[in-house]
Amino acid sequence: MADWQAQVLSDVLSRNAELFPQREALVIAGRRLGYGELWEKTLEVAQGLRALGVKRGDHVAVCMGNCIEWVLCFYGAATVGAVTVPVNTRFKADELKYCLKQADVKLLFVIDRFLGINFIEMVKGVCPAVDTALPDPQLPLLANVIVVGSDVPRGALRFEEMLALGAIYDEPLPEEVLPGDVLLMQFTSGTTAYPKGVMLTHDNMLRNAAHVAGRFDCRAEDRYYSARPFYHVAGTTLSLLAALTSGACLISSPYFDPEEALSVMWMEECTLTSGNDTMFLMMLNHPNFAKYPLKLRGGWASAGPEVSQQIVGRMRMTGLCHAYGLSEASPNVCMSNWSDALEKRISGWAHVLEGLEVSIIDPETGKELLPGASGEILVRGWSVMQGYYNMPDETARAIDPEGWLHTGDLGVMDEDGRLRFLSRIKDAFRVGGENVAPAEVEDALLKHPKIGQAQVIGVPDARLVEVAAAYVILKDGETATPEEIIAWSKTHMAGFRVPRYVKIVETFDNIGMTGSAKVQKNKLRAQALIDFGLQQTT
Repeated sequence: MADWQAQVLSDVLSRNAELFPQREALVIAGRRLGYGELWEKTLEVAQGLRALGVKRGDHVAVCMGNCIEWVLCFYGAATVGAVTVPVNTRFKADELKYCLKQADVKLLFVIDRFLGINFIEMVKGVCPAVDTALPDPQLPLLANVIVVGSDVPRGALRFEEMLALGAIYDEPLPEEVLPGDVLLMQFTSGTTAYPKGVMLTHDNMLRNAAHVAGRFDCRAEDRYYSARPFYHVAGTTLSLLAALTSGACLISSPYFDPEEALSVMWMEECTLTSGNDTMFLMMLNHPNFAKYPLKLRGGWASAGPEVSQQIVGRMRMTGLCHAYGLSEASPNVCMSNWSDALEKRISGWAHVLEGLEVSIIDPETGKELLPGASGEILVRGWSVMQGYYNMPDETARAIDPEGWLHTGDLGVMDEDGRLRFLSRIKDAFRVGGENVAPAEVEDALLKHPKIGQAQVIGVPDARLVEVAAAYVILKDGETATPEEIIAWSKTHMAGFRVPRYVKIVETFDNIGMTGSAKVQKNKLRAQALIDFGLQQTT
């Protein structure tokens, strides 16, 4: 990607529409749009936004599951130079209010109902004036609420009404949008008390998407399935924009369901897919997995070696690439190349994206470490965020004066400059002086013939300070006891990694999942203290 030219989203989309207007661009829940029609509908949304007074730099929130309208709102806002603020559909009322207020949102797109949640009632709860006339004293900047669906409060507009306003607004698009303008404000997953709005530019995201698409060999003729939620940066950059910059077709679902994903990939003859270890394990362990003969050749995963081996072996994704990143880096930092040796890809070694710098430092001393030593991953270069919106102190803590983004992640580099992610620093724990990354124990547990999924955290211990505790989901039809799993672990991993405690569960949903389908380790640890009677242990 040495020849990358900075550009804006609307330029990429309009060029695709001109070159191949009939080629499918999007397939979601049975609805299909070619690139030509996608560009036309994007312009309609852009004009509707302009008719409502939205201009370059304004903040537009989108709260709905994956659907055609989500994409049109995102692309339409980008075309007028507005900033999209994705809203996690798992948010509760207080979190929604915080997001709208913290981000200074001027217009909100919202679906009336999704997955049994009445979002209109939620909006009324945080912004009562939507029932009469906006603005509301609680959210004085919110001038318009646009509803996708039939339940439309008096102070809001139907999506189709906004389009009708745009149709009679005949002024041309205004000032030029620049590659350095902010395209997206991605709120962190909410595992902290105060989620932060990560500001990513057109160039941040499009360049990242193009680099990544090249790494996992996404071509114009590919049909790329991703159920990553669009409200997460893996759904926007690594799914929507990766397909867009390649001229490929992005196929998605309103939400991730393992059998739905398998069925759609089979029916649509998908060639590429992506996801994290949880998503792939849910598909691989589904009792109907064998019913869907897939035609996948590759894609990318954020997963350990054991899961990656299963993906390649059972889903036949021989071109599988390993990915690591974070929202603050747009998000990808490194990805293996589809043509790398399979052993390197499966073990998680990945090349840093061209033009980025990565350094591994001792998190306590700040000293740069030699290849082979694990430490905190630092990133510098074109993909690093502009900062956290209206949070200068937090931005200064994340990006040092030399421009290094401190990721809070543990990793290691080899002599050839490949990077391997280990774990979040806050998730790692020490057992009697030995550092343990949860992923190491999880990967070992997944080799157990009866275990389908595993999550590991460190819990307090009076003698060793911390020990491992594991929550596991058994494969369909299997039975096992915690004692049996602990005994097996003692013969398959180093003693300091062996879980002291094991609990067998049916799902992780009641413990808490992030928007990117990851188990929230902080909530799991809090639950473990209760389950294993460790509240008083010091």
